[in-house]
Amino acid sequence: MLQRPSLSPAVRAVMFDLDGTLIDTMGGFADLAAEVMAKRLGLELAAARRRYMETSGIPFRQQLEVIAPAHRENQASSDEFEERKRAVCDATSMDELTIRGLEKLRALGLKLVVSSNGAQHFVDDFARREAFKFDLVLGFEAARGLAKGPPHVDHTCRALSLSVAELVFCGDSLKDGELADQCGIPFIGRTGTFHHADFLARDPAGAAVDSITELAELLRAKAAA
Repeated sequence: MLQRPSLSPAVRAVMFDLDGTLIDTMGGFADLAAEVMAKRLGLELAAARRRYMETSGIPFRQQLEVIAPAHRENQASSDEFEERKRAVCDATSMDELTIRGLEKLRALGLKLVVSSNGAQHFVDDFARREAFKFDLVLGFEAARGLAKGPPHVDHTCRALSLSVAELVFCGDSLKDGELADQCGIPFIGRTGTFHHADFLARDPAGAAVDSITELAELLRAKAAA
């Protein structure tokens, strides 16, 4: 049986998924992905959207291999999605409740890190648009060996002089939880893409929050316990 690490009062940094966790892009991404898959793969629009959401948390190219294995249009579908998703990103910013939660986390003395599947330049653009500044902003960049999961965790530990035991990951997908398991760090689900019940079905001893402010309260209470 998988032994997942429990949330520790010694947490010094929170790693956040970006899309669906810090910014509400998932609805726009799902609509775009469904349109592309309906056009290129011949899927029914509602079914394509549902499958996108069910497989979220990994790069879209990998999602396509789950949804339509070895389809000849998978690469073209991925290319179109990646080209058009920029418009969704550019139109989406963190809301006030999220920013308030991040400020509360920083007031607790925690380092705050973005860990995204998105290309590094997309993540950098997000960071430049936002007034709130993170300690690290990490995306996918093959040349630097950066990718969500163990590479981001290793980079965060080196850059911020932390140990894996001092990290926690917050994300909106079940795949985020799987990545946290692989890295040996606690996971807290952010509801929206999935529900409380989905996260607790994955890990009955786990935790899920409805907002980043709720996450801040959870970690404050844990530190004070």
